[in-house]
Amino acid sequence: MHHFTRAVIFDMDGVIIDSEPLWRRAMMKGFADFGVKFSEDDCRKTTGMRLNEVIHYWAKLFPEKLTDENAVNVGIINSLIELINAEGKEMPGLRDVLEILKSHHLKVGLCTSSDHILIDAVLKKLKIEPFFDVITSAQYLKYGKPHPEVYLVCAEKLDVHPMDCLVIEDSFNGILAAKAAQMHVLAYPDHEHINNVKFNVADGIIKHLNEVKNFIIIN
Repeated sequence: MHHFTRAVIFDMDGVIIDSEPLWRRAMMKGFADFGVKFSEDDCRKTTGMRLNEVIHYWAKLFPEKLTDENAVNVGIINSLIELINAEGKEMPGLRDVLEILKSHHLKVGLCTSSDHILIDAVLKKLKIEPFFDVITSAQYLKYGKPHPEVYLVCAEKLDVHPMDCLVIEDSFNGILAAKAAQMHVLAYPDHEHINNVKFNVADGIIKHLNEVKNFIIIN
């Protein structure tokens, strides 16, 4: 059963900017500064979660080292902003997709677990802020992904029914959040997750952002 698309909502990290590798570097440095060394695979355990939740997860495992969770948070954010400013690149095909959506007068949202300070850094670096009608962060919401709250808030601000929204997500937590909000979801996994069966809960799987237009149904 096809539904008309009235809005397309993008997750940020790994969807509009190739930031997951930068996140891993910033986290590894941030935790190492407090004497906790862990691998890229350890970073992947918490993909899609809010940073404060990630830090709390590790603080329970290393309580003697991670005593000041806020200090860890600030260190990681500062490292990540430096990396975004120096190396941040948009995902291939992003600008073309945004221009197609605008030409069809579809509303465009950004919906992320990341803090507002990071959203600002990404939008400034990529120079794409004018494309987005609504920008929503889970930073100050009660729940983060996989809870649907951030997507429901985004749909409300866009003034579009959740069922008329198409979401582009790269993490399993994000896909669950959008599905729980009753939205249609395209999984855009990185190369490591391209065959992950968990992503089959999405309505479609894409390998490149230029495939998004194949899933847009316009009234």
